[in-house]
Formats: sequence, C-alpha cells, structure tokens
Amino acid sequence: MMEDNEVDRLSKLPDDVLLNIVERLEIADAARTTILSTRWKQIPAILSKVVIVAGSFEPKHGRRKITSDDIVRANATVLEAARCILGRRAGSLSTIHLLCMQFYLGDESVFIGQTVANTIATQKVASVDFTIMTKVRRNCSVDELLTYGRQFMSFFGSCPNTFGGLARLTLENLRLGESDFPKIFSICNQLEFLRFQQCDAGNMSLLEVEHEQLRELLIFCSSIKRVALKCVPKLTILKINAFMSPEDPFCLGYVPLLQTVTVINTGLSRHKMLKLSELLGKTAISTLHLNFKCEKRFG
Repeated sequence: MMEDNEVDRLSKLPDDVLLNIVERLEIADAARTTILSTRWKQIPAILSKVVIVAGSFEPKHGRRKITSDDIVRANATVLEAARCILGRRAGSLSTIHLLCMQFYLGDESVFIGQTVANTIATQKVASVDFTIMTKVRRNCSVDELLTYGRQFMSFFGSCPNTFGGLARLTLENLRLGESDFPKIFSICNQLEFLRFQQCDAGNMSLLEVEHEQLRELLIFCSSIKRVALKCVPKLTILKINAFMSPEDPFCLGYVPLLQTVTVINTGLSRHKMLKLSELLGKTAISTLHLNFKCEKRFG
C-alpha cells in the first residue's frame, strides 16, 4: 500500500494524468485504487477503456492444469472487478469506448453477462468485446465439445441483451446444434469481429453466414466442411486456419467489400486442389495469403 504522502502527491495530479495512470494498470490494481482516497474513487466514472481479463486472477502454478475451482475463483474475481468498476460509473456521462471482458464458460458467466447488460442499458458504451474460454483449451474430446456447446447456448439464451450489444466475440471449443449458429448471427446483430476456434455444428457441417455488420471473420482449427458466406455486405477480412475438409474451405456469395483472404493449412494429398478463379469468382480481392506448409494445393 502507498504511503499517505505518496497518495497525496498522486491525488494532486490533473484528472487526465490520473486517468492515464489507472488505465495502464491491471484491472485488479485499478479496482484497488478506489480505496486510496475520495478523489481516486471518482476515477472509474471517467475510464474510457475497461479491460477485465480472467488471466489476471488465475493462480500462478506454472504448468499445472487449471481446475474447476480455479475457474470459479477467476470468474468470481472478474465479476467482482466488473461490479466494482462499472458500478461506480452509475450516472456517469463519460463514454466507455471499449469494454473488454475475458472469462471462462461456467455457471458464473450469466452474472457477468447480466452485469454487462446493465452497463450497456444504463451507460454510454461504444464497443463491447467478449472472449469466452473453456476449461480445456486444446485437443478437446467430442464429449467436451458437446458439453461446452450446451453450456454456451444456455448462457447465450439467458443473456440475449448482452450478446445483442457485442461488437467483438471470440469463442472456442463448441459443438453446437444446426440451428444455433443462425441464432448467434441473428441475436449478435452488432458484431463487427467474430473468431471461432474449433467451433462447429458437427463433423463436416456447413456454416452459412448472413450478417449485416460483420467486418472480420476468423475460423481456426475447424471441422466445418465449408464456410458459405451468403450475404455479408461489410465483410473485409476472412481468415481460415487449419481446416479438415478435403473440399474448398469457403464459397463466396454477396461480399462486395471483401479485401483480404487468408487460408493456412497443412496441405495433404486428400485435399482438393484450390482453383482460385473458381473460389474467388469476380470478387476484387486486394490481399490473398495462401500457406499450405508443404504440398502445392492451388492453381
């Protein structure tokens, strides 16, 4: 804890300098500044950027696997920090230009979502970014993918106003039902950025995308057969990394603003040779990045 005279010197700084200091702190430290003095307690009300990351609260045990108890504690601390920082902004006229939340999928997710929904409804928030992680981050079994998929859709169904206010969303390790992806695209109608890491509706399933606002779509490590971009009028960036399907990884519908396409994969003999003229059609791509790491898979 700071000495009293150090706190007094800091408290005499102009508001913009204090704000700059607090916005550079880890959110846990930023929350603690509210106990320093009456003036510091006013800082959360003028924060322009609020970033709350579960990793800030995870136990430091080297390579030890994270446990269910660790997730509960991390999410509980994320929730406490969110309520502390956002709750102190009640009635504030200052805009939050970025509200970024990273947390684990779990029972506590609903309370985090409700806190953010209340903030969106009662305060000025320009952009909300969610990154939702799973307990097992890599090499999930089918059962784990299905379990995480059910957990996510339960959370999603409990917080439609939250997801309806998101500008950016990152999801991982979800096996969803066929009707779930259309629900996500429909409810999350303000999304500009979407990243799927090992998310699908079943092995070799089709992902159809129709979205009015989406600008960036990233799909990593997917069992999806093909991404069908039916109508995504504002999409400018498409990136597909590590796909299993032997067929063309995507097909283009109405994507008039698409500029950058990246396809990265380990090219195997079973993969179809990509014919760029057929794949891209008349779309005016300005940047095309293809990396198949071994064999030539395009012509």
